[in-house]
Amino acid sequence: MIGFIGGSGLYELDGLEGVTQRVIETPFGAPSDAYVVGRLHGREVCFLPRHGRGHRLLPTEINHRANIFGFKLLGAERVISVSAVGSLREEVRPRDVVLPDQYFDRTKQSLAHTFFGGGVVGHVSFAHPGCAVLRPVMAATIRETAKTMARDVRVREGGTYVCMEGPMFSTKAESHGYRSLGFDVIGMTSLPEAKLCKEAEICYQAMAMITDYDCWHETEAPVTVEMVIGHLTSNTGLAKQVLQALIPRLPEQRPDCACGHGLEGAIMTQREAMPADVVARLRPILGRHVQTL
Repeated sequence: MIGFIGGSGLYELDGLEGVTQRVIETPFGAPSDAYVVGRLHGREVCFLPRHGRGHRLLPTEINHRANIFGFKLLGAERVISVSAVGSLREEVRPRDVVLPDQYFDRTKQSLAHTFFGGGVVGHVSFAHPGCAVLRPVMAATIRETAKTMARDVRVREGGTYVCMEGPMFSTKAESHGYRSLGFDVIGMTSLPEAKLCKEAEICYQAMAMITDYDCWHETEAPVTVEMVIGHLTSNTGLAKQVLQALIPRLPEQRPDCACGHGLEGAIMTQREAMPADVVARLRPILGRHVQTL
């Protein structure tokens, strides 16, 4: 199964057949909304609106652990997310797309961005957050889809996404600071998803769609909701077409990439020291790894 997370402006996935809604209960609470499960081009997919239908949740209110745990319970092995971001680079324009391969954490909720804790300790490598197999396929699909739609869209394969909490946008001092550090885009949601997918051994790749220049650009007006909405509407139209075109390009079986082995050697706690209730709670995540400890 392939999972999709819709960001600001993308609250449903077009073209699904045999649609059912799945309300998933997780040990970490409720996901953002019911998962929409169906078939697209003959492939089983599931979709979740990150902010809930009607955009009800602030970035800091999103229960990322429940969201990713729910995808794991549904059997998703690959998760592709769409998110609205600001550009920190002159050449990365509104309505362009970046496929980040790195992240910089400016959040304050690290304990809410891991499945571990409560007596089970894991330290998972996060040197390569995104999926190196998904990324080039997505880049080619976006370029071809944009060309078909006669859109002037530049696609950057790779780049650093700095994740802040919001809900306010950056100050100018912050925006210039991020630029000086070499970051490419700024957003509020993708990093926790990438971390949790890595722990859940799910391939993850974000499609970061540019809505504005944050507030650093001296010749552009500071970011406003009205400005964001205009670019957001255009980006959403492109995203829907890209996701439609992407499905047939992905192999039926997930390739044996590094994403599927993220927990190997990562669990530090001895098996006999693990609380039984925590092991039971994390069984979908720990899976085969608990058996080998």
